[in-house]
Formats: sequence, structure tokens, C-alpha cells
Amino acid sequence: MARLMSDPEVFAGLMQMPYPSAEAWRKRLEQQSEQQEGLHLLAIEQGQVIASGGIHGTGPAVRRRHAAFLGICVARDRQGQGIGSEMMRRLLDWCDNWAGYLRIELTVYADNQRAIALYRRFGFEMEGTYRAHALRNGVYVDTHAMARFHPNPPQLPR
Repeated sequence: MARLMSDPEVFAGLMQMPYPSAEAWRKRLEQQSEQQEGLHLLAIEQGQVIASGGIHGTGPAVRRRHAAFLGICVARDRQGQGIGSEMMRRLLDWCDNWAGYLRIELTVYADNQRAIALYRRFGFEMEGTYRAHALRNGVYVDTHAMARFHPNPPQLPR
């Protein structure tokens, strides 16, 4: 994970800080493994992490239990090969069919057209723009808020 997240082409598209240590990622992943309201998936090829995706609850607020936050990244040399789509498919399957989330939220840099197109293919819609939301490489940049509602919310049996 530290190697994947240290690639400037990868972390430039994320709300992560650059140059994370392996120890910091170990601690973060250990904490995530204990959470019941989230899921973290890795795509591994020849012993190397080539993609990461996660769903995380929005916090302890009772009135937000129906919502989760999604984030994914794919190694620079593996982008455009369907890995992001497969990661999205699996994460959303877990959300829809097992976790019971109604609303999945994400933020994406306004200039990340490839990611925006991926999210739209999976039913995410633009909800707004955060102006100067994040500092990236010494420049304040805008991000978009996007969300997807469960396409077929669970119903009681008849």
C-alpha cells in the first residue's frame, strides 16, 4: 500500500498525503480490519498491490447510518484496464446486497475526468462542487461531491 500510495500519479488523484510510511499503512489497515461497517479490497498481482478500494461508514451519527463513503485508486500503469470497474462492481455489490447502505458518497477532484466517468457509469450523480476544497501540489483545487443511491433498496417480503 505504501508503494502504491507513494506514486505521484496515484496520490495526486486522492485526498491522501504523499509519502506514507509502511508503518502508517499497517496501523491504518489494522484499524480498518476491526470495523464492521466498512470493507477494504485490494487487487494484488505478482505480490504487488495494483489497486485499493474501500467503503467506510460516515461516522457514529445515528441519522447517517444509511450512508457510506467510497474511495478507490489504481496503479498508474494499470489504469484503463478495467481494474477500477471491477473494484467498483465488487464494492457496490457488498454495499447493496450485504451492508444495506442506501447512499454511497465520494469526492473527486474536478479535473479527474477519468474517475468522474467511471463513477457515472456506476450510477453516481454530481451533487455539488467544493471550491478550493483541497491543497494539491501547492495549488488549491476544486472537488465534486458525488453520490449514488441503492438502485433497488431492500423491501419487506410480501
